[in-house]
Amino acid sequence: MAQTAPTTTSEFAGFIKPTEAGEIFAEARKSSVVQQLARKIPIGANGVEIAYTTSKPTASWVAEAGQKPTTSGGKALRKIGPKKIAAISVVSAETVRANPGGYINDLKLDIAEAFALAFDAAALHGTNTPFGAGNYLAATTKAVELGTATPAQGGIFADVNAGLSLLVNDGKRLTGTAWDVLAEPLFNGAVDLNGRPLFIDSPTVENAAVVRSGRLLGRPSFIGEGVAAGDILGFGGNWSKAVWGVVGGITYDVSTQATVTINGELVSLFENNLVAIRAEAEYGWDVDDVESFVKFNEPTEG
Repeated sequence: MAQTAPTTTSEFAGFIKPTEAGEIFAEARKSSVVQQLARKIPIGANGVEIAYTTSKPTASWVAEAGQKPTTSGGKALRKIGPKKIAAISVVSAETVRANPGGYINDLKLDIAEAFALAFDAAALHGTNTPFGAGNYLAATTKAVELGTATPAQGGIFADVNAGLSLLVNDGKRLTGTAWDVLAEPLFNGAVDLNGRPLFIDSPTVENAAVVRSGRLLGRPSFIGEGVAAGDILGFGGNWSKAVWGVVGGITYDVSTQATVTINGELVSLFENNLVAIRAEAEYGWDVDDVESFVKFNEPTEG
């Protein structure tokens, strides 16, 4: 009787192709609310230095043939270094062999979601953040509690507008907002003072997508998962003050021989006929001024 050769890593190495890496990142971007709004920049393996403005030049009126005033604008450099994010997916070899195409399609979506949620949690709330202390939007001191304005005062519209007031009164701008799906019911049916819908869906975007896009107070706005934490349901601010980037594409390893930790215990892939696929990527993130953002907190129960 013929002997069956033992399973080797090479049998599964072709299931994730390097050309698919770009698709995984594209899916991750669709799932990430932060990456929809913040400015994307190129980042190398050793990081990147970006210039930011500390002061702006000024101009003055002068008389005919009068001396022209001297002015200058201040610039400084910020170093953004890439930080690694990773995930390991473990599945039985039988499952992979039975439907390799379907499994990999599901895996791509799972990796995209895991990367997007981990990135947003770090950028918004500093959750397990590798980007440095205070380098996340929830560090802002500006906050508005939703549900404080009565319907006669404008309701949710007045609350969101109060966040805009906090920004402009501090010399900041509102270029967009990010909301968790928990806030979506607050906007459904909410109107401005003229009776118009407060959240306007983008007409060319499928509203059942992972991230719902539209406009709020005339600015780009996105509703997705993973934005909320604690009492916070959303953020608004000048998103040009936040930048992100990714080094190259996704890297991966496939193994049927290694030992991995599952539920706190080391498990031999070989002994249990399992396949492990490890995905890694390097992201960079930086927010120049956290006070350029306002956080919107959930209504207090009363």
